[in-house]
Amino acid sequence: MFIAVGIVVAYIVFVWLIFFRFRLLKFNIVWGIVGFWVGVHLLLIFLVALRFFQPFSLDSHVVRPTIQLVPRLQQPTVLEEVLVTANQQVKAGDVLYQFDKTIYAANVDSNQANLVMAQQNAKILDTDVELAKDAQAEAVANQTYAQEEVKRYSDLVPKGGARQETLDKWTQQLAAANAQVAEAQANVQKAELARDAQIDGVNAQVVAAQAQLKKSQYFLEQTTLRAPEDGMIITQQARPGLVVGNRRIGALAVLVADADPYILGTFYQEHLKFVEPGQEVEFALDIFPGQIFKGSVATVWWGTGQGQIKPSGNVPTFRVPKLQGRIAVQITVDDPSLKRLPAGVHGAVAIYTGKGKGFAPLRRINIRLYSWANFLFPLDL
Repeated sequence: MFIAVGIVVAYIVFVWLIFFRFRLLKFNIVWGIVGFWVGVHLLLIFLVALRFFQPFSLDSHVVRPTIQLVPRLQQPTVLEEVLVTANQQVKAGDVLYQFDKTIYAANVDSNQANLVMAQQNAKILDTDVELAKDAQAEAVANQTYAQEEVKRYSDLVPKGGARQETLDKWTQQLAAANAQVAEAQANVQKAELARDAQIDGVNAQVVAAQAQLKKSQYFLEQTTLRAPEDGMIITQQARPGLVVGNRRIGALAVLVADADPYILGTFYQEHLKFVEPGQEVEFALDIFPGQIFKGSVATVWWGTGQGQIKPSGNVPTFRVPKLQGRIAVQITVDDPSLKRLPAGVHGAVAIYTGKGKGFAPLRRINIRLYSWANFLFPLDL
């Protein structure tokens, strides 16, 4: 900065010496215009330095995370109680709205009963396996007995010791016993498959019943809508008797979170040449005239809507924009003296990149003038 001031002072002294002290040239309109033109261009040094080394934005706002409070219910449900008012400060876990529980509590009871039945059926499956194995053992025993009878009569009939009809009878019984054994084996396999239908060692029917119970318990819990985190309720218009359900699109209210507020300022693209995260920031909020607060650059949002082409069946059309897209800079609020930071509050932001430090006092004066001007402007009496 001192070099720039020196150049300007030297130029003024030079003009004074040439035209007024030694009168080497006669000062006239032409030389007046030339001298003024050169002097204005010398003053551009300050403008360029401030734009690049200490970027300034009048377009900045306080941004706070918001949560849309939307009930998640399976079917149309009546709102019984509203336990919160607009602009009320709430803590995480506070009950905000209470909906009718009747149907959801009944679903929980029904699914609890289904779970007990599924657990009993799983025990019955073990019994079915044992019964099938007993039936298989009986069929094998009958098969063995029939085989022995067929063998015995097959030796007696040729010797005249027994009739052919008896041998034929036992041959038929052996065939029936073979079929019974095959059926018993299939029944044992079927019973074992039903018993072994498991997920992580738990019967599949029991798992399905547990899942249904958890689902019904979840929706029962959703009949009580609680604050997800600390914040303030905005736009609360719901009243008891309102019916909400699984197709509700709009939220009942908005919770503006207390945590993680930040300043979002937009800058002309060329002003961000030297801006990086961690750099010092001063900002003035219109709601606090005469005050300057401290912060730091969190990140630069390197993207604008002009750089996005959405997938569609249309060929992109390119036009010269009337104004260039501005780049947003997210600023972390570091100043503990700032107790109240309402969402949407407007202000001005100055970033100090660390380069051209000699020009920084000019920017500090600039943003303080803006802050003090908020005592008068806007001129709305």
